[in-house]
Amino acid sequence: MIRRLAALVLCLALNACATPYVQPPLIPPPGFTGPRIEPAAFVVQDGARLPYLRWSPADGEPWAVIVALHGINDSRASFRLAGPWWAEQGIETWAYDQRGFGEAPGRGLWAGPETTNADLRTVVALVRARHPHAVIAVVGESMGGSVAVAAFASDQPPAADRLILLAPGVWGWSSQGWLNGASLWVAARLFGDRAVEPPEWAVRDIRASDNMLELIRNGRDPNSILATRFDVVSGLVGLMETASRHLGDTRVPTLLLYGANDQIVTPGPMRRALERAGGSPTLRTAWYPDGWHLLDRDLGAVAVYGDVVAALRDPTGPLPSGATAVLPHLQASDPQP
Repeated sequence: MIRRLAALVLCLALNACATPYVQPPLIPPPGFTGPRIEPAAFVVQDGARLPYLRWSPADGEPWAVIVALHGINDSRASFRLAGPWWAEQGIETWAYDQRGFGEAPGRGLWAGPETTNADLRTVVALVRARHPHAVIAVVGESMGGSVAVAAFASDQPPAADRLILLAPGVWGWSSQGWLNGASLWVAARLFGDRAVEPPEWAVRDIRASDNMLELIRNGRDPNSILATRFDVVSGLVGLMETASRHLGDTRVPTLLLYGANDQIVTPGPMRRALERAGGSPTLRTAWYPDGWHLLDRDLGAVAVYGDVVAALRDPTGPLPSGATAVLPHLQASDPQP
């Protein structure tokens, strides 16, 4: 009887379901002359304005330029600690609000990988045109790493030289478990526009970093989003599935960094993604025993900053921190992938 009732509820849900919302590209305004860099925003291929923060070396041209992608519900301020440090090493950083987040168009709405891929290609092209002789790198944190993997593994990758992934989101559908996955699938279609805040137990028990002051600052930042729509969560999980399956297909020198204390992208999904990547010739990984999820904002973030600089100079050279490969640590602890 219970199985019949569950089947009936599922059938009714399927009949009532709508496709989760994805914000469409904008219609360029009359007289639009194409992508450009304005003093406070990138104007991309459809005329959308993506606000950015930039940190530049005090003297001379940068030898490397980073295009930085923030995580879910975050904003360009994610790199406010890393950007100045890299600037002191002669590196320029541009961190922009991705669509649906910060002050970019469609705040709180999912944009989808087709649009975010195009945005990243456009921003990288604009930055490369400004600094044609610099090493161009994309650094993606959490969801930003998922966005970057999807873009670099596509048939139209950004024209960058390096890819750095800071604890990329790889907790896709295949790592969700059938009950969690089915519940989210239905919720995204029946209640997609309903925004919910994280449950109290998650706020209390799950930490993204050991830098509590930065977590407090981030939570009070008006550009941070605290309540997330179900269709956004569904879109994120789909994006993370793409990242998990295509981590080994990025085709440019790629460094993935992961902390032993990560409670957001847990060891099982990360192990699954790395095992799927196999022996990718472009992928290198770095394990931080004291690292958490927000590696660029942890109390020990300087070690991460230095390893990023080293990877930009020489993708195959030694890392100053001495960080070792990630997968052997995950396999030794034998989590369920």
